[in-house]
Amino acid sequence: MDPLLSTVHQLLSVPDEMDKLLNNPTRTYILDSNAMASTPIDVKEFPKSYVFIIDMPGLKNNDIKVQVEDENVLTISGERKREEEEDVKYIRMERRVGKFMHKFTLPDDCNMEAISASCHDGVLSVIVPKLTPPEPKKPKTIEVKVA
Repeated sequence: MDPLLSTVHQLLSVPDEMDKLLNNPTRTYILDSNAMASTPIDVKEFPKSYVFIIDMPGLKNNDIKVQVEDENVLTISGERKREEEEDVKYIRMERRVGKFMHKFTLPDDCNMEAISASCHDGVLSVIVPKLTPPEPKKPKTIEVKVA
């Protein structure tokens, strides 16, 4: 191949390689995604509410965010951080750190104004009360008069 053409070809291929480097997911993103996916949640339905139960050992209340977005999407998110310590050499690291997020589209029978959340012994409970169903309409009886 002609050296001039070879140089031009190399110059044209650099943006493709740079594009790959810039658009590949970072190690932090992959770790965050794994942490997000590994946060187990139980969802229970009771006659008067839905309850979301999430294990969050070691998290403080200010590390957890519970929100309702778009009028009916319950979002539970937060971040578990590792404490920085000097002169420490980890022999084994199994506890997950990173961000987590779960989104749930809530059904129409939820009372969005009365959602509550509490954290006790590392377990977050989010209670979404149900709206009381409307009473079935009774037929209206109309008196027939003699004309």
